[in-house]
Amino acid sequence: MISTVTDLNERFEALSKSLDDKIKGGDGKRHIVLCGGTGCLSAHSTEIMERFNALIKEKGIEDKATVNQVGCFGFCSQGPFVKIYPEDTLYKMVKIEDVDEIVEKDLIGGEIVDRLLYVDPKTQEKVTKQEDITFYKKQRRVALNGCGVINPEDINEAIGMGAFQGIKRALTMTQQEVIDEVLASGLRGRGGGGFPTGRKWQFALNVESDQKYVVCNGDEGDPGAFMDRSILEGNPLAVIEGMMIAGYAFGASEGYFYVRAEYPIAVKRLKIAIEQARAEGLLGKNILGSDFSFDCQIRLGAGAFVCGEETALLNSIEGKRGMPRPRPPFPAIKGLWGKPTCVNNVETLACVPYILREGAANFASVGTEKSKGTKVFALGGKVNNVGLVEVPMGTTLRELIYDIGGGIPDGKQFKAIQTGGPSGGCLTAEYLDEPIDFDNLVAKGSMMGSGGAIVMDEDNCMVDVAKFYLEFICDESCGKCTPCRIGTKRMLEILTRITEGKGTMHDLDELEELSQTIKANSLCALGQTASNPVNSTLAHFRDEYIAHIVDKKCPAHVCKNLMSYKIDADKCIGCGMCAKGCPASCITRTDYVAEGHKLASMAIDADKCVKCGACISTCKFNAISKV
Repeated sequence: MISTVTDLNERFEALSKSLDDKIKGGDGKRHIVLCGGTGCLSAHSTEIMERFNALIKEKGIEDKATVNQVGCFGFCSQGPFVKIYPEDTLYKMVKIEDVDEIVEKDLIGGEIVDRLLYVDPKTQEKVTKQEDITFYKKQRRVALNGCGVINPEDINEAIGMGAFQGIKRALTMTQQEVIDEVLASGLRGRGGGGFPTGRKWQFALNVESDQKYVVCNGDEGDPGAFMDRSILEGNPLAVIEGMMIAGYAFGASEGYFYVRAEYPIAVKRLKIAIEQARAEGLLGKNILGSDFSFDCQIRLGAGAFVCGEETALLNSIEGKRGMPRPRPPFPAIKGLWGKPTCVNNVETLACVPYILREGAANFASVGTEKSKGTKVFALGGKVNNVGLVEVPMGTTLRELIYDIGGGIPDGKQFKAIQTGGPSGGCLTAEYLDEPIDFDNLVAKGSMMGSGGAIVMDEDNCMVDVAKFYLEFICDESCGKCTPCRIGTKRMLEILTRITEGKGTMHDLDELEELSQTIKANSLCALGQTASNPVNSTLAHFRDEYIAHIVDKKCPAHVCKNLMSYKIDADKCIGCGMCAKGCPASCITRTDYVAEGHKLASMAIDADKCVKCGACISTCKFNAISKV
């Protein structure tokens, strides 16, 4: 039990030394850690760990090596990862069959397994240490502190990493001093709105009430986003501590985690962390011997995107249908069960212990004038280095995409990056040198959002992209307000007509008029931002819309109704492999004579073709193309 500050200090000193010895080799052992994020677990990370354990026991080296599973390393496209301390050797894309070689060569023989090292794409040199990989060089871990280092299911490792040092300091301060510290840090809500966190807490502190609540919004629903999930999977105690500090700051004694049920690993580790914190006396009555009492529990979301909006989320916790409430009153004044409630995003709460532990000035020393600290992004789409990244505010899009992301695969041209998910917009090459911060992205027609960043190349159709996001919004609209329920549906119908070659130029005027109406009259942010993908693609790629409408062509060859497949007779040798793989039986062989030689070529019946692309993937001679 950790009943007092003295208990915590003693435990911290012992465990931080133990963790330091593990990393630096002070205990004379080799320590193997494996990525335990969702992506690597789906690629058999657990089975790899079990094989390590079995071999270490078989070889009789249990006293010389340990195996542990940690949170996400971030570099998801190169997982599963295995890191060996104290040498800090990092092996990527490890398979079960690689374990024997790692044990024999590295653990026993002291020789690095070269073929499993990361190869720098520019220099072609093999890199042994994580910190020397370009993907990591411009990152700085604040919200992701501890992820990829500690076992998220072991409270002792978290304490050794500094867990509960923030709440320890907070308990020596007044409530107002804690809020002032968070205000001085410049921390703004990482869930998308960017509202100053300290101001929200101040509103709740100023309200007299017999009960107040802290709610952690873990209802991460943006397509391609996995920031909150990775934090909860990698260091759930950081978020719990952030919630505790928030509770102390404005007088809440109870907290709720609202997490998507589709995140079973995050939920499991969060449950373990809460149970361990309770067992140690770090949740419950009189925390660290103070008058402060706090506990928390978990509520699972059913997957409704609209429940990412704080009032809809509160309705869901109360057992009601997840639909937004009119504001004001804001939740900080009248929230859960009518009591003052602060709803903070997972990443926001993960930053709070860092601020109290390291000081507001330390946090504020990074970032831009109005956007302090770091931001976590889920970088995906048409980029070489897909993964989770945390960069200082002010980092440019070019640095994010090319320095950290490694550029566009296959030498393709960058076309746009969609930031902010369905609520954001597309930013083109002219904005690559723009710094990333809350206000700048909004000024350029997009938004930070929760941190999704989807990169697109020349093969993406921007009309189809806008249609994809509108389909998502229509599916996820709660239907409470007419502008969102009906307006987004009308916009989707127009986009569908355009992608099918049935659009008119008048449709573009209607899209712009509808977008303004929906933005101005929708009840919540889902509807208010629903038209952003359409507005941004219209602004930057209007020529693509016109090509769909006037020329009846999709320049990117994505929209099926506006393209066809053609076989180049000069390249085709008539082997017939494309016909064998065609599900519509629309490819036939044609014999002809040229210069006295009997030759053969394949031909596609355009009326029968379903445009599935099977023929292109089958042809070894690149004789088939989209037109």
